[in-house]
Amino acid sequence: MPFLKKNVFTQVKEWLMVTFGILIYTTAWALFLIPNNLIGGGVSGISSMIQYATHGAVQMGYTYFILNSVLIIAAMVVLGMGFGAKTIYAIILASLALRFLPGFIPASIIKTLAIDNGKLLSVLMGGLLAGIGIGMSISNGGSTGGTDIIALIWTKYHNVSPGKVILFMDFIIIGSSLLVPSFVTQLDPQTGFAVLDAEGNPVMFKMPFAEKITTVLYGLILVTVTSYVLDMYISGSQQSVQLFILSKKYDQIADSITQDLHRGVTVLDGKGWYTKQDTKVLMVLTRKTDLNLLLRYIRQIDSHAFLSVSSVNGVYGKGFDTIKK
Repeated sequence: MPFLKKNVFTQVKEWLMVTFGILIYTTAWALFLIPNNLIGGGVSGISSMIQYATHGAVQMGYTYFILNSVLIIAAMVVLGMGFGAKTIYAIILASLALRFLPGFIPASIIKTLAIDNGKLLSVLMGGLLAGIGIGMSISNGGSTGGTDIIALIWTKYHNVSPGKVILFMDFIIIGSSLLVPSFVTQLDPQTGFAVLDAEGNPVMFKMPFAEKITTVLYGLILVTVTSYVLDMYISGSQQSVQLFILSKKYDQIADSITQDLHRGVTVLDGKGWYTKQDTKVLMVLTRKTDLNLLLRYIRQIDSHAFLSVSSVNGVYGKGFDTIKK
């Protein structure tokens, strides 16, 4: 029964983390990237270009949802696999947030944090938040869909890594923004707020080509920052550790780890060369995030236990990562 409760708690926690991650990701766009007319990679980049080209008539959230829906259907047909409920939930939530979240953020906050600080800082902050948000979603079983679906389809028929395909598509998407007209809101140089016409609508003007070149450069920086933060988040949250535990109460420690923490334990035969006595050595592999809890369990049972903890680059099997095909 306690194990069932823990599973339910874990599931709820994962759904909340996916939700929080998507909200962080969309906040990066709504607060830092869209107000500065910046372009990113993937479906988000295409959606933002369409919004800029249509004077904001076609909101980013609509295009994001339509493109991802088409990609998911294509993946189901070509790859013959279904996507989890968390992925579909993440895409719907991101689409809604991209549609409505920009209207909830006060213009004064956008001006202070994004406009006044310039595009470079906005790219860095937006890339940081986007990487954290995507990492939160992916590490808890969610996904934002997008070009990674195209990469899976492509790599099924071609011997190339998905990462290279995604990177190539991001460069194509960002570079293509040079060919797509982009209309931006005219800002009052004194107040920093949008200039309105007689009917109360924002005054728009076409972005000069020279400025579009710098937008492409900012887009490449954005993709780089987002990818780096994403990799750091994923590697940090999924990093595993290996423990060797020597204790006279090895049986109690092993029972506690298997029954309470639900982690596997391997009991090895050892011999202390100094004492010339036989001993038992426990070997445990666990996530780095669970290490502190495991150490507390060991200390409560045997405060004099001898431990060795080391990081491992990869652990594959039940309860850890799966070997990719």
